[in-house]
Amino acid sequence: MTWSNSRNKVLSERAQAVIPMGMYGHQSVMLLPDDYPQFFQRAEGAHLWDVDGNRYVDFMCGYGPNLFGYGNDVIDAAYSERMRAGDTMTGPGEAMVELAEAMVAQVSHADWAMFCKNGTDATTMAMMVARNHTGRKTIVLARGAYHGAAPWCTPLKKGVTPSDRANQIFYDYNDVESLEAAVRKAGDDLAAIFASPIKHDTFVDQESPTVEYARRARELCDERGALLIVDDVRAGFRLARDCSWSLVGVKPDLSSWGKAIANGHPISALLGADVCRMAAGTIYVTGSYWFSTAPMAASLATLKLIRETDYLERTQALGQRLRSGLDEVAGRHGFALRQTGPAEMPLIMVDDDPTLAKGYFWNQALIKRGVYFHPWHNMFICAAMTEGDIDFSLEAADDAFKLLKAAGPLEAPTKLAFMHQMLEA
Repeated sequence: MTWSNSRNKVLSERAQAVIPMGMYGHQSVMLLPDDYPQFFQRAEGAHLWDVDGNRYVDFMCGYGPNLFGYGNDVIDAAYSERMRAGDTMTGPGEAMVELAEAMVAQVSHADWAMFCKNGTDATTMAMMVARNHTGRKTIVLARGAYHGAAPWCTPLKKGVTPSDRANQIFYDYNDVESLEAAVRKAGDDLAAIFASPIKHDTFVDQESPTVEYARRARELCDERGALLIVDDVRAGFRLARDCSWSLVGVKPDLSSWGKAIANGHPISALLGADVCRMAAGTIYVTGSYWFSTAPMAASLATLKLIRETDYLERTQALGQRLRSGLDEVAGRHGFALRQTGPAEMPLIMVDDDPTLAKGYFWNQALIKRGVYFHPWHNMFICAAMTEGDIDFSLEAADDAFKLLKAAGPLEAPTKLAFMHQMLEA
């Protein structure tokens, strides 16, 4: 089938009339290369079909929720069965207790669980619990890290007041001296240190946490009576079957979860240790859909697959197959890629590309060959992918590099410059 985007263009034009800027958030038209599809009609396994009927091997996995494949039969059956019996009711169902028990059993630092809808809900709850527990205000966060889209943490400052960002001090990820300096600056008002499971900031190379950095964050919290928070919304259950920082042997007091914990069904969670149980129980947080039972049933089914299948080892192996294959293909055409982060959560950028012009061109070529890559955001491998999907993607990458080599010098994407202006405003 010849690639086409005529239906997407029509929908984009209609959206411009009734949706501000035509789209918002991570799918904003300001953020992605030209011709990227924004509207999709169906998804199955590791694949997406846009409204024009183009099929893609989807390496964004819905920006993270797709862990076991779109439309997984086991997970969706659990969801549908619970939906038919009752989903959003006046109060929660038995599944809420079962899911809390299952999460506590799965995650080694956790003694209790609370459920919400979005990652932003879970990180905001973590901040509130820490402030309630300590009676202090200041939180220490890694510079450039993403913890959600509420006023206190959204990447863009439009519509945000200085008071929304008050009581925050920043450090550089993996930099122990920078972390210690931020904690000293917080003084006796330190409520919590926030940490991402890995450095998965956009536009820059990813980094795994060093043991020295992770342990020092734990020590500083213990010394100051503050809480350590790991924001595992994006990476939870993708790097480990436990909290991601179990890989460096460090237990947080609180961890925020979302995305993959129900394979795309809308639920997120805050997990915590006994030390802050009372503080968690005495903040007021809620939502009309937070007690919906069907996503909890889906999460229970997802956790069972996490426990009983080799999904983790499979996604790691597929990610490594992609990584090594891309390096070979790029070198064949005289290019180099910067592939950073875990193989199952790769960030893939063209090297020697300060304006991202090469990366945007290469990613546009991949889109038109049925591979959905992202030019500056980390991607994801799901357990429904096959070696055939990886090999298909490598063939597309080979063709895309041929086009990039023939294209010669490229101009910087104008929409990217506009986005940077907004970030700096």
